[in-house]
Amino acid sequence: MLFETFHALQDSMVDFAKTHANWLAPMGFAFAFLKSLPLVALVIPGTALLLSIGAILGLGDANFVAVWLAISVGAALGDWVQFAAGVWFGPSLMRSKPLRKRPELLHRSTLFIQKWGVLSIVLCRFFGPLRATVPMIAGICGMRAAAFQAANWASAFLWAAALLLPGWWGTRTFL
Repeated sequence: MLFETFHALQDSMVDFAKTHANWLAPMGFAFAFLKSLPLVALVIPGTALLLSIGAILGLGDANFVAVWLAISVGAALGDWVQFAAGVWFGPSLMRSKPLRKRPELLHRSTLFIQKWGVLSIVLCRFFGPLRATVPMIAGICGMRAAAFQAANWASAFLWAAALLLPGWWGTRTFL
């Protein structure tokens, strides 16, 4: 009985992946972009959704590279928006009502940047709450734009692969 239920679920997922394969890249882009924005990332379960996209990729015939590129670009652009907001609005952002409610997160992000420098941009992508604030704080702190962008884009491609490959490989190998 359990095996039959699992098999039916698997068939449904494969059908979904094949039917809606053209939506995986735009959905991945949107989730990754939104996941990069402060406060939005705390509400949207982007990581779980992106891991699921990896599994759906493994089940269907969607183009892995196109989805990987879309997620990478979405994540990098989201962090670029954060960085630009930090540069543009400066320290006044830290006094905004939504961020004022999370002083510990802003403090941890600032300490993280001070300790790791430009490497903080790469590392924060893999650490939940910091991912949503470090790029903005880097802009506020005056990190060089070229250094930020190099770390931002490189880490976005690495992060997207790290999210997609386990689900893709797992469904290709075990289902």
